[in-house]
Amino acid sequence: MEYRTLGKTGINVSSLCLGTDNFADPTPEKECAYILDKAIDHGINLIDTGDVYADGEGEKIIGRALKANNKREKTLIATKVDHGRRRPGYSVDDPALFEPNDHGHTRLNIIRACENSLKRLGTDHIDLYQIHRPSPDIPWEEQLSALDHLVSQGKVLYIGCSTHAPWTIMEALMISELKNMARFVCEQPPYNLLDRRIENELVPLAQKHGLGLITWAPMGMGVLAGRYDSIDEFPAGSRAELRGGFYADRVTQKGLAIGQRFSIIARDLGITPAQLSIIWTRDQEGITAPLIGPRTLEQLDDILPVIEMKLLDETRIACDKLVPPGSVVSDFHNTADWMKMSVNWDGNE
Repeated sequence: MEYRTLGKTGINVSSLCLGTDNFADPTPEKECAYILDKAIDHGINLIDTGDVYADGEGEKIIGRALKANNKREKTLIATKVDHGRRRPGYSVDDPALFEPNDHGHTRLNIIRACENSLKRLGTDHIDLYQIHRPSPDIPWEEQLSALDHLVSQGKVLYIGCSTHAPWTIMEALMISELKNMARFVCEQPPYNLLDRRIENELVPLAQKHGLGLITWAPMGMGVLAGRYDSIDEFPAGSRAELRGGFYADRVTQKGLAIGQRFSIIARDLGITPAQLSIIWTRDQEGITAPLIGPRTLEQLDDILPVIEMKLLDETRIACDKLVPPGSVVSDFHNTADWMKMSVNWDGNE
């Protein structure tokens, strides 16, 4: 396993990060424990979760599994505080259920959410605590002061953010420096061959200012893994089929066409499309680690051989011809209100 420094921290993290969005929904706990144990045994030390994953059950499963296998000290736990509208017990489609202070990254919500995550994870500290999606109506000073307070208490070691606009990240870094508060060490954006927009601004920003990039959706939600044949009929068990909504919107005709050509490149190399999609993302400039989110132990077994693989220059060139650097054919920023670029716009009404 290759290890890379996370931003300016000096902390070494595996070049693959285990994503756990499938834990408990739909993956059963016993299989989750097997996945976690095997990933750690193969050198993966960065485990990503979030307080909204399976209504908090994902964090609980990780906590119980790490206690059972006694491997907490071998791992770095990264979790997230959501903006609140998807917190356990609430529906994003029914705002009438919210209490006045049940959403937004206020000091109140951040500290309360951290305490709840610590309990669910069964740990005394969170290694990396991330703001999960922006709260543009809440000043950075409010958010960063809460995170700084948690760092000073030792409940959080490092802080980061997920799916934020580059200019807002730069604003947060400036405020941290001016106010002498804890500083973001990483950002977690979507990134794959189908959506390369972070290469335009975010990657150069991260390289210039020492931010790690832990990227999600390297397989394009399965499109680059060769799982989809049609935009009208989704594979059983896929996120598009199970969850619909913005997940289904990411499966586009253009994306499927690229996925099919991508699969041919993978087969010519003698590897699976899923393996190539992860190698491609991991070995791009400025990337710290892509998230891998196996739903089954079998899927993890298919991914693990990439530990010993490298992206060849000729393969990089072939992929650039499919989707040029900085461009996009499927919108994986479709949960980010700040991203205004329309993927399907062609200049005609």
